[in-house]
Amino acid sequence: MEIYKNFINGKWGGTDASMRNINPSDTNDVLGLAVVSDAAQIDAAVNAAREAFTTWSTSPVQLRSRILDITGNEILARREELGQLLAREEGKTVREAIGEVTRAGEIFKFMAGEALRIPGEVLDSTRLGMTVEITREAVGVIGMITPWNFPLAIPAWKTAPALAFGNCVVLKPAELVPASAVALADILHRAGLPDGVFNLVLGKGSIVGQALIEHPGIDAISFTGSQGVGHNIARIAAERMIRCQLEMGGKNPLVVLDDADIDIAVECALDGSFYATGQRCTASSRLIVGAAIHDQFVERLTGRLKALKVGHAFAADTNIGPVVDARQLESNLNYVNIGREQGAELVYGGEHLDCPTPGFYMSPGLFIATDNTMRINQEEVFGPVASVMKATDFDEALALANATRFGLSSGIVTRSLKYASAFKRYSQAGMVMVNAPTAGVDPHVPFGGRKASSYGPREQGRYALEFYTSVKTSYIQP
Repeated sequence: MEIYKNFINGKWGGTDASMRNINPSDTNDVLGLAVVSDAAQIDAAVNAAREAFTTWSTSPVQLRSRILDITGNEILARREELGQLLAREEGKTVREAIGEVTRAGEIFKFMAGEALRIPGEVLDSTRLGMTVEITREAVGVIGMITPWNFPLAIPAWKTAPALAFGNCVVLKPAELVPASAVALADILHRAGLPDGVFNLVLGKGSIVGQALIEHPGIDAISFTGSQGVGHNIARIAAERMIRCQLEMGGKNPLVVLDDADIDIAVECALDGSFYATGQRCTASSRLIVGAAIHDQFVERLTGRLKALKVGHAFAADTNIGPVVDARQLESNLNYVNIGREQGAELVYGGEHLDCPTPGFYMSPGLFIATDNTMRINQEEVFGPVASVMKATDFDEALALANATRFGLSSGIVTRSLKYASAFKRYSQAGMVMVNAPTAGVDPHVPFGGRKASSYGPREQGRYALEFYTSVKTSYIQP
């Protein structure tokens, strides 16, 4: 049986405690045992990163670029193998998993280029003969806490820019998906990354994650996960006066106006709301539909949902894999019950399914006759459950779309350039999609939201520079 270990200062190691890594498509399939760490391992990892920082932060940019490029190349070359590993431990379909692996590889290759393009300025001073240089330097040791829904892509889009700009890393991945993180650590190590620059510590968030964010040797924290944990991190970061970058979910609207191409609208809703088992922070869980096409849209979407196959992530005909674990499945089904209790009409799905292999399966659920005060329209379900609300016109649809404490992603389906432009301007979201699903962004552009969804500088693309570097102003008098 595979043993997933910590990677600290270039060496693999563990503890006496461990937990099983279970395949959500088949709970009889145990991938291996992952070590369960404590604060002592975090301390060792942070100390290793601090020791490596001086050399790595001043290393040649070509060296950093080459290591990141080698890493990206290996990830892409092994995309099918790594995709199968990811699908086996997280539950998304192999097709979706390979897509995630591909994205991770592309992120490393993009950031390999950014390592060579760290910007700066040279200006004349207001004082005669003096020159001013504005440069960017690495922040230090970055503590990273990543979720289970994208076990390779999210560690990639945090780690790659951190390393590109000369930072050292301590990564704490979600305890449900250790194998993908271990694979990434192994690839980085064999790509030539010096010891201590990247460190991996496995374990429970309540213990290992908390020790990481409280450690005095951490200079910045990048986190993706729940609002509650994010607020705790923001409080601790403020007390310690260190920077933090938080991504905390969404309750994303897809507006379908009366003039929309119904085929495009249904496919956008299907993709954005239900693929990846709805386990995406950018999922369109609120479908705001024009009254004139509401019934037709619901009928067409319901028909498409009925045609979807829920099953084992490895099955060729599976469209939607299992939920990640029993706790998440219970939470999803609880929200279905809450929707019913508050008066919503469940027109399809939302049920626990029995499949040929024991796993955490549920049918995609669709609610109608909902209003924006219902909990299913205000709280992130994080599963394959969406609800429909009627809107009489564009103004009402826009108001409903913005009537949430979240602001990550939003979308609109329309043939009107006027309404598309207005929605882009007035949608209170960090990312806006026109005639496209709310989920899915490119690796070279910024990712992040507004309001309760995000806090701190954006992730991905060249905008990652804002979080992972510090600006220095130097005056030179010849």
